[in-house]
Amino acid sequence: MSSSNFYNISNLLYFIAMAAYISYVGFKTRGIALAASGITIAGFISHTLSMAVRWADSHVFWVSAVPTSGTVEALLRSAPLRNLFESLNFFVWALIAFHLIIEFKYKNRSLGAFVLPVAALALAFIDVSGMSKEIEPLVPALQSNWLLFHVFLSFIGYAAFGVSFGAAVAYLITVTESRNEKPYIFGSIVIGIFLVVLIAMGIDFLTLTASQRGELLQSYFLKATFKNSSGLIAVASYIISLAFVAAVWRFGLGLKKVLEGLALNKNTLDEITYKSIAVGFPLFTIGGVIMGAIWANSAWGTYWSWDPKETWSLITWFVYAVYLHARLVAGWKGKKAAILSIIGFVAVIFTYLGVNLVLSGLHSYGSS
Repeated sequence: MSSSNFYNISNLLYFIAMAAYISYVGFKTRGIALAASGITIAGFISHTLSMAVRWADSHVFWVSAVPTSGTVEALLRSAPLRNLFESLNFFVWALIAFHLIIEFKYKNRSLGAFVLPVAALALAFIDVSGMSKEIEPLVPALQSNWLLFHVFLSFIGYAAFGVSFGAAVAYLITVTESRNEKPYIFGSIVIGIFLVVLIAMGIDFLTLTASQRGELLQSYFLKATFKNSSGLIAVASYIISLAFVAAVWRFGLGLKKVLEGLALNKNTLDEITYKSIAVGFPLFTIGGVIMGAIWANSAWGTYWSWDPKETWSLITWFVYAVYLHARLVAGWKGKKAAILSIIGFVAVIFTYLGVNLVLSGLHSYGSS
């Protein structure tokens, strides 16, 4: 089977698993929980095979393009981490792997209802964004042996941050007593805006021709809604979006009653949030910041140039550094810590995708 076949199978299984996890939260049936875990594992196996086959195909492509490269160099530079699709695909793989580790460590399947949707949204973004899934030659800036280590460690860190985000959202819902509490309002707004942007991108995708979809990220982002040439459509988009965010705030607290019947208590969620960040932060520091600086020096002759991607990586690093400092020194736990975790993951999303969508710089090749 081809890499795309394994990829499509894993996507289908992940979406089924997400529905199963959410059903388990609603019905609290052990059989559904076991099915959710089993389907997730099957999807993860298929996903792993997809990446392995793609790596092999990329290796053949690289050797044919650069026949003089050595064996190790060819393996490093053909890793399936070379463009936006491959890196986002790896993020989903790492997120699922991290989730399964957490699930088996804590022997509780409830968190899947909050983590699998993050993976599903990432996969949906791949489909609606129009990004290329083809194996393409490396642009000159990426032709480095640092590629594998920099991207691999960065995205393992991102995956850990993704799990902390899911746990933090679940924690806020669990401990919230009123919709008027500031942490709950903040979390509702963040999640609502995230969903609104994804839905708007889906509308972009549906309104474009087949030839235009490949340029959605670069040229057509939100042009069908918020940036529409028709002022009436743009205003209507904002009004509908505000109503949608208000609905998320209004009905999101309904999950509290559901979560109260599960074994996933607030202390466990707080611990998962902390430990996920404690694992992700050093990986992101080494892979994303330090190795990124070393690679930048070899590629562009400077360790730091205040490129938008570099700047936002530093902002992300500071947010999680503040979280760990506040946790270990000031003893922050609970709502404050959960809010910082959510802010950190928002910074992660903007660092990885937002910079490519609305800014430009040395990392602009990441949008192709």
